[in-house]
Amino acid sequence: MKITYHGHSCIQLQGSSFNVIIDPFFTGNPKATVKAEEINTDYVLLTHGHGDHIADAASIAIRNEAPIAAIVELADYMAAQGVPSTVGMNLGGGATLPFGNIKWVPALHSSSLTVDGQTIYMGNPAGIVLQMDGLTIYHAGDTALFSDMKLIGERYKPDLAFLPIGSFFTMDPADALFAAQWVQAKHVVPIHYNTFPPIEQDGHAFVERLHGIGIQGIHMEPSQVLDTDRWTVSTD
Repeated sequence: MKITYHGHSCIQLQGSSFNVIIDPFFTGNPKATVKAEEINTDYVLLTHGHGDHIADAASIAIRNEAPIAAIVELADYMAAQGVPSTVGMNLGGGATLPFGNIKWVPALHSSSLTVDGQTIYMGNPAGIVLQMDGLTIYHAGDTALFSDMKLIGERYKPDLAFLPIGSFFTMDPADALFAAQWVQAKHVVPIHYNTFPPIEQDGHAFVERLHGIGIQGIHMEPSQVLDTDRWTVSTD
């Protein structure tokens, strides 16, 4: 599998037969190196309804005729934006979709969008456990550290975890170190940092701290690609 990091929390998975993007945020993202119009995908997955995670979800889904899978309230909002196919689920729910298996797990955060001065509730925030092409991948979404991450680790033992480290809105690097141990991931990529001044962090230092506790940390810059056959990172 080839996994492209588009900056912030946006991850694109290119499997043997399907292409999946998580939390597409290109418009207004100072770290993005491509435009939303350049993204081709078969499915769009959303962890929660904040603008820095759904900014380009509807436009990408409509242009690609790609279904959006999300927590039900967020899926309903996307349908109201003209997305022709949505899969609305809830925490603890799972499904087998054409690209693989998906499970929604808790995240401690919020999920809303302000439109024309009105705040729209987008359902519970979530993390995603995705099983695709023989790999188990955990995208934590935006979250604080919480002890049930231990259950996620015991239940799924992910091959790869994407964990936020930015602080201010999510876990900081110190908490993310605990999360990395609790979810028992073989490989960990830090996300949701350095996009804006409040969440500036040193991704390289976090990866080194992971290595110090025996976890394979992987630092990725926007547009870099992780090859999971070799677990190496390159610039596409």
